[in-house]
Amino acid sequence: MNAETLNTWRARALAILRAVSNSAAADADYLLMHVTGVTRAQLLTRADHALSAAQQQLLESLLARRARGEPLAYLLQNQPFWSLDLQVTPDVLIPRADTETLVEWALELARARGQGALALADLGTGSGAIALALAHELPQAQVTATDISIAALDVARANAARLKLDVHFAQGAWCAALPARARFDLMVSNPPYIARDDAHLAALQFEPQLALTDGADGLSALTQIIHQARAHLVPGGWLLLEHGFDQAEAVRARLQQAGYAQVSTRADYGGNPRVSAGVFDG
Repeated sequence: MNAETLNTWRARALAILRAVSNSAAADADYLLMHVTGVTRAQLLTRADHALSAAQQQLLESLLARRARGEPLAYLLQNQPFWSLDLQVTPDVLIPRADTETLVEWALELARARGQGALALADLGTGSGAIALALAHELPQAQVTATDISIAALDVARANAARLKLDVHFAQGAWCAALPARARFDLMVSNPPYIARDDAHLAALQFEPQLALTDGADGLSALTQIIHQARAHLVPGGWLLLEHGFDQAEAVRARLQQAGYAQVSTRADYGGNPRVSAGVFDG
């Protein structure tokens, strides 16, 4: 392998990535910064800096993976979410900005209930993104996060430890992971809501299918949580659910049928109906 500089490797990477990525320049820059430790400014000031053999070998491996369509977050092993920098692996869904809509609403509701030690639960936590964002913003809250995947919980626990955030993790499906008598002021979830025959799944092949689709119509996990959460919410407690852009009406109907009050929906940053919620009257 011939020795390359930052600049020559970047130029070659761009030629490869433009065929598969709408963000080829950013992809190449992030890979270079990740492997070499240079800053974005230094990519310009040190453009003629020679790559070591080890750096070049690692870059070639990462470039090949990105060229096959693997998400950049898995290559860099991190993804920003809220104000946090999270470790992500192929065992967890990559946190999206749309999910920050859920965090914003949850914080609004939690703060409206006062400054006491609220009990919060995040069902299907994945990387821990939602639970950790809530724990970061509400340091007095008691936050519990569940997931059926042991591998996902390992990632979430590592994120909590690195960020020094106090979250209790429990393994199991949705509310089944919670103690029978556990009660919460607020429960949130971003469950798998993509239908098994949805064309979007093909573009998400590198992410854990368990976190993307329920293997059915995209509403079964949402429906389960709506019914299970009733046994774990205090009177006046809220349930917030992220869902697909075309599922708001169906989710609201299920919340109302299950006896939740004040049922409503909020849009994400793109203006799509993304989170629906209701209050449990007891």
